[in-house]
Amino acid sequence: MNSAYDRTVVFPTELGKSTSKQLLGTSPTVVIPVGSTEQHGPHLPLDTDTRIAAAVADAVVATLEAAGHPGPVMVAPAIAYGASGEHQGFAGTVSIGAAALEHLLVEYGRSACEWATRLVFVNGHGGNVDALTSAVSLLRTENRDVAWCPCTVAGADAHAGHTETSILLHLSPESVCIDDRCAGNLTPLAELLPAMRRAGVAAVSEVGVLGDPTTATAAAGARLFTEMVDAAVMQIKRWAPGGDGMLR
Repeated sequence: MNSAYDRTVVFPTELGKSTSKQLLGTSPTVVIPVGSTEQHGPHLPLDTDTRIAAAVADAVVATLEAAGHPGPVMVAPAIAYGASGEHQGFAGTVSIGAAALEHLLVEYGRSACEWATRLVFVNGHGGNVDALTSAVSLLRTENRDVAWCPCTVAGADAHAGHTETSILLHLSPESVCIDDRCAGNLTPLAELLPAMRRAGVAAVSEVGVLGDPTTATAAAGARLFTEMVDAAVMQIKRWAPGGDGMLR
């Protein structure tokens, strides 16, 4: 027996910075950010979705810990690539596609559930929804306690507009190219979807923006971010996955 595994250790909240010894016998709830690497107009970084999902996940874990969540809870390193084929017409986009993302999430869940009691994927990119729904639904049929929740707020615009730009101005203003902001296509997303499905975002917005980032502010971003975190915390506390595995 290795005596180093017998001494009491403080439970960590970050999976990537933990040791196997620290996790031994703990059965934590693990919060996993899922994002993308894709164009976000001329003014936002390619990791915008990942950055938002990771920040929400960090804040969710801190809030649950402070509220005395039953059992240990921790945040995992983000999954930074997703299904972003609709943005393939822009430089910098790296899409692994829905099928590969689904397979990744299934194998992730099967492996992590060997030592974790519960998993929740926090999704920052709308294009990942089909893969998440399929993967989480399968994992749940295998009797694994897995669910997912979205980083969304009521009234948000679609892509790289007021909502995401405001949140980035709150989280990391140094990463926003303020002078490059410009309004994109303001048509409601439902009306754009047929053209986007045929030819991607480039077919409906030359600059890759769906919304108006010029109205974004850090103050709005702080409010929107708080709404995202509060919604996720409430959903995780309630833990009522629907048929698609999404927390309500």
